[in-house]
Amino acid sequence: MSRSQLFGSLCAMVFLVNLARVIYAPLLVPLQQTFDVTEATLGLITALAWFGSASPRFPAGYLLTKTSRMAVVVGSGIVLTGSALLAAAAPSIEVIMVGAFCMGLASGPYFIAAGPLLSELFPGRVGRVLGVHGAASQFAAVGAAPFVLVVLAFGSWRATFAVIAALTAAVTVVLALVGRRADLPDAGAADRDLLGAARAQWRIILAGIAFVSLTGLVWNGVFNFYVIYMIQAKSLSEPMANALLTVLFAAGIPAFVVGGDFAERLPTVPFVIGISVAFALSLLALATVTGLLAVVAVTAVVGFVVHCLFPAVDTYILGSVPDEHRASTYAAFSGTVMLPQAIGSVAFGVVRTAGVGWDALARWSALGLLLAMGVLVGLYADGRLPSAGVPAER
Repeated sequence: MSRSQLFGSLCAMVFLVNLARVIYAPLLVPLQQTFDVTEATLGLITALAWFGSASPRFPAGYLLTKTSRMAVVVGSGIVLTGSALLAAAAPSIEVIMVGAFCMGLASGPYFIAAGPLLSELFPGRVGRVLGVHGAASQFAAVGAAPFVLVVLAFGSWRATFAVIAALTAAVTVVLALVGRRADLPDAGAADRDLLGAARAQWRIILAGIAFVSLTGLVWNGVFNFYVIYMIQAKSLSEPMANALLTVLFAAGIPAFVVGGDFAERLPTVPFVIGISVAFALSLLALATVTGLLAVVAVTAVVGFVVHCLFPAVDTYILGSVPDEHRASTYAAFSGTVMLPQAIGSVAFGVVRTAGVGWDALARWSALGLLLAMGVLVGLYADGRLPSAGVPAER
């Protein structure tokens, strides 16, 4: 069984684990109608999916020092199947929250295991492979809103979770069979000390967190509330607002490939900072424009720019640390950086419930992000941001 076939199976699984994290955004309106909850509560639901994704990443990193990457990937599929079934049967908003957390919980170990596995399967093209894998993930984000619209046309929102459970169960079985027959690399066999790797690579871990945490927080708040933002601030219909959410994510499909490729070819640190600056500027434009065509155009720019960031930062981490530290370093980075990102929708929901307008919220978020990037530019100019990890001791 070739490595390319394993790669295809991983792309199918990443589609599903990301769908589990983003499916709640287009479901906020029907969930609000069903359970009669505030925007702050809706923000908490979406945040729980991301907190779930963040919380197991350190334990998953430790688990990878004891077991194989493939075992963790297959286990993620099993957890997602069960948690999606729980959400489908939820009788109350509290159970929906538990389901959201558990569906997110499945994705954390997957990304911790799959990222290092891919970088070891294709060591010569880390950026490109991570970019294509990220694009496969992004197809889930693109399809989330249309998928929900189709399901709602024939049934209730509960069916969305039932379908996710069925698809995940099938892909998990296929992936287990393919992984058993594949020729897997042993480059990470010496990666057996999570804390030791974190101590050795602390500078690149902190730099990665600085590059993506605040941008990810703002992005999390923006996309989870994008449908409501478009309805309330831009006076669009719900179908059009959902269509724009699709545009927002569709722009990320080429962006993942472009971001990964450019991260291999350009000085990574200036490239990553430049992405966040461009994202902030696009948010300022979004808060300013009116008219459908202008909103559509700016939405595409926002989606493209921000999605370049994630493969670029992953390439920065995974492509520059030694085999002996790769999975552990990525676990330490990913487990930490997800926490501030996860509170994005909660923060946006609380601020909105307090009465702040959507355009004002987008504008102030962008200005804060520009200020933070200015600090990072100063640190880079002073030589305080690492361009690579440190070699492992022999």
